Amino acid sequence: MTYHLPAGKALAGPYVVDVTPETAGWGHCSLRVLQLPPGGSHTFDSGDSEWIVVPLSGACTVASADDFGRDSFDLHGRPDVFSAVSDFAYVPRDARATVTSAAGGRFALTGARCERRLPARYGPASEVPVELRGTGSCSRQVNNFGAAGVFECDKLIAVEVITPGGNWSSFPPHKHDEHRPGEESVLEEIYYFEFAAHDGVPGLGYQRVTPSGPGRDTDVLAEVRDGDVVLIPDGWHGPSMATPGHHMYYLNVMAGPEAERAWLICDHPDHAWVRDTWPDQPVDPRLPLYTAPETSR
Repeated sequence: MTYHLPAGKALAGPYVVDVTPETAGWGHCSLRVLQLPPGGSHTFDSGDSEWIVVPLSGACTVASADDFGRDSFDLHGRPDVFSAVSDFAYVPRDARATVTSAAGGRFALTGARCERRLPARYGPASEVPVELRGTGSCSRQVNNFGAAGVFECDKLIAVEVITPGGNWSSFPPHKHDEHRPGEESVLEEIYYFEFAAHDGVPGLGYQRVTPSGPGRDTDVLAEVRDGDVVLIPDGWHGPSMATPGHHMYYLNVMAGPEAERAWLICDHPDHAWVRDTWPDQPVDPRLPLYTAPETSR
């Protein structure tokens, strides 16, 4: 199994990234990245999955139709992932959705197979909690737009993480591949990366995943660049390292078989002590790069 998919490797049809449970070799998570030209439009069937459409760059309209009715949501979006929190739209399973963009843009479709059909909804940018996690060189910003306990879904969990250049994210390494009630949940995970350029020079970073036990042997050491994807079916994942001078963005998509939709993790025992040092260090002064707007359109 190939766990690192460089940009273009997961290209399929209209999507510059198309990761499905079938192509990933697992049971739940999906990610599509749709690039539309000015005036472009794309229609898809949600099938047995729920989806959150979130603009990476640009604005769009998301129209959803099913046996229960029709809904349409105008997403203001943003210029890019390093400049603002975005609003988003939830598309339920068993629906047909159309994404249309007057000026064009790039839009992420984060998906998970699910059982319950929830209503189509709009998620305003003003209600996205922006969290600063870690301190010192482990400082990062998390936009919790689709986190458990923030926005209701049946199975899908999706968040954005921004790591300032030179910092380590997803650290200490952690895992979520065992069912331990109240302590750890089983979640597949997708990382999708983008980087801030400097004077026209593209950025890059590094992603590490190590085996967490018998039968859980995912092992990745990847140099990641704009548009790259890393699949994490199991294992200790982290660090995600941003090279100096280039901020790193990754979109996390998670889902699994657990009855409870929860992000419960276990830190690597060799590195868990790092959390104890955080209270003694300041948060990186470059953060937050931005905050959620006070009001929504």
